[in-house]
Amino acid sequence: MGGFVDGIVFHQLLQFHNMLSAKFPVRDVDVRTLAVNLEINMFWDGLFHAFTWVMTAAGIAMLWHAVRQQDVSLSTRTFVGSLSVGWGLFNLVEGVIDHHILHVHHVTETSNHLVWDLMFLGSGVVLIVLGWWLLDSDHPVLRESREVNSP
Repeated sequence: MGGFVDGIVFHQLLQFHNMLSAKFPVRDVDVRTLAVNLEINMFWDGLFHAFTWVMTAAGIAMLWHAVRQQDVSLSTRTFVGSLSVGWGLFNLVEGVIDHHILHVHHVTETSNHLVWDLMFLGSGVVLIVLGWWLLDSDHPVLRESREVNSP
């Protein structure tokens, strides 16, 4: 789900953070180069969205399988916590590999891209911590404690 937010918000609405924008820039180039580079970036953004769709479908299949099990915690905290950890891991892995190791793109292709890239990594860490906290607070012992202390 985080991949869809990344693709829709950053790639399409804000029109930055394209898949190969560091290699095929879409700013400060002549019109002919711009047209070719936009096509290349659009193609790779499309592959990214296709991959995101496949991963989401796999996640739904896993969720469907888990729901049918007797010993799985079915709670909003578990669901949202799991989504948050997954989104955070996506941001962290994608940010480290694409922004810092391969240098295929940055969040923004500007002179201060490092600040944006570090904020992107930071968002991943925050999402992982938030998700972990939600998952941990849904632990059966904590749930029993909340039930005992609730009016």
